[in-house]
Amino acid sequence: MTERDLFANFERMRREMDELFGDVLGRAGLARRRGGFSPAVDVAYTSDPARAIVTAELAGVEIDELDLEIQGRKLILSGRRGPAAMEGDVYQQVEIERGLFRRTVELGAEVRAQEATASYENGVLRVELPLAHSEPRPRASAIEGGAAIEGGAGAVKSGERA
Repeated sequence: MTERDLFANFERMRREMDELFGDVLGRAGLARRRGGFSPAVDVAYTSDPARAIVTAELAGVEIDELDLEIQGRKLILSGRRGPAAMEGDVYQQVEIERGLFRRTVELGAEVRAQEATASYENGVLRVELPLAHSEPRPRASAIEGGAAIEGGAGAVKSGERA
């Protein structure tokens, strides 16, 4: 038996043990947790009206188990997906993650948190966050030097203010 075959057998045995004990522990509600789960999210931006739209996949989460918080450019989703009804059931496979979750979504622009709206339908959360427009403020600037600057309408000559 080569060294490669020996390690391949150990790897196969480890996977089988993980499947065996992971399934037993999962059915008993004792499966190891990674500190909850992280729901999938999409973030999109629209221009009319200007807003960020965050969509989160939260099937099985009750609306009263869901919290939203906006901190600057961060949207924080947190909550809990309750356990499945296991009474009398024998599971072959358990893949749906349950328990607490907390997901921080970094937004690419400032938003007006007080105007945010959220809806939850068919396990999908949709949060609309109007973008905060920082209006460019006109600013006059003096130009140093003695030469005139040529240009079309609105040209500024040295010593003048725009």
